[in-house]
Amino acid sequence: MENKSNCDLVGQSLIKSRERVSRHGEVFTALREVNAMLDLVKSETERIESRFLEPACGNGNFLAEILRRKLNILSTRFSRSRIDYEFNAIIAVGSIYGIEIQIDNIEECRKRLLGIFSEEYMRLFKKLASAEFLKSIKYIIDTNILWGDALTLKTPNGDKPITFAEWSAVTAGNIKRRDFTLDNLLQNQPIEEPNLFSDLGDEAFIPTPIREYPITHYLKLSNHEYTNK
Repeated sequence: MENKSNCDLVGQSLIKSRERVSRHGEVFTALREVNAMLDLVKSETERIESRFLEPACGNGNFLAEILRRKLNILSTRFSRSRIDYEFNAIIAVGSIYGIEIQIDNIEECRKRLLGIFSEEYMRLFKKLASAEFLKSIKYIIDTNILWGDALTLKTPNGDKPITFAEWSAVTAGNIKRRDFTLDNLLQNQPIEEPNLFSDLGDEAFIPTPIREYPITHYLKLSNHEYTNK
């Protein structure tokens, strides 16, 4: 939530300035409304691997609450094992995505999510906490919370497509990353295998990655050698 000293209050929502509301339609949803909406899909917010995308995420009101709900599940299931907690936390954090056209909101959102996660992680593991692990978490958050225009599906200057990373768990603490453009994810691409179907019984569709990364241990995700391969 925005600090009220830095914002105007309109109804149950917060704004940074009237000019930003006029130009960009920027209004921050209040916590009560955020939780009421998330409660409509409560079971999904409590699944570690369930993916969420906020196409106009602001400074992260929705994403922060989704993260807190996932962290509650992680704490319940894995607080006795730091390694298990870390590996599953990579999947939980990697399932949260945001797009925002205002660069200051992006910076606030990234910092906010990292702060929420770091505080909970340090609460649980204190002196056992891994600096390398927190670097991986920061890298995922920075990669998943993107500066872009959800209407054009491109970066604000319009020269690059919005690209998302998929983080998949592999055995023995390893992670597989694949990158997809948002416009490709929104397209229906038929596949030849007739035995794959959607939940509605239609033939399934799968997107095509624009880049695949080598399988990497979760503590090494932010390494320069990995990110530039």
